[in-house]
Amino acid sequence: MLTIDCIHPKILEVVASCGHGDKILIADGNYPLNSCTNENTTKVFLGLTPGLPTVTDVLKSLNSTMNFEKAEVMDPENGEEPEIFKEFLDILNINELQKLGRFEFYQEAQAKNIILGINTGETRTFANILLTVGVR
Repeated sequence: MLTIDCIHPKILEVVASCGHGDKILIADGNYPLNSCTNENTTKVFLGLTPGLPTVTDVLKSLNSTMNFEKAEVMDPENGEEPEIFKEFLDILNINELQKLGRFEFYQEAQAKNIILGINTGETRTFANILLTVGVR
């Protein structure tokens, strides 16, 4: 039996193939995963019900499985920082999130190095995060 937090077979398969600089998108339930990722992105639809699982549930699981060197988020145009950003910082134990405008985030999420896209049941807005795979 696996002793890590992530036990989803497809996610583990893709994570095992990731290299330094590859990216993983964890998206809320409203994110257009099919149209705002690339054709090579493995897409996993985890949303079970509104709110389950949350983006932070998935982030905690992945963070226990691998190392991330950078995190990018979709920055609201109104300048207010969503509460979930603090949760992201706490889970990843980092000091800063790189903030991208909405359309800049969508464009970045379509890059060729987006290896995995995970859609959740998250209902909070601006709860999307792009994670860059680091080294050990």
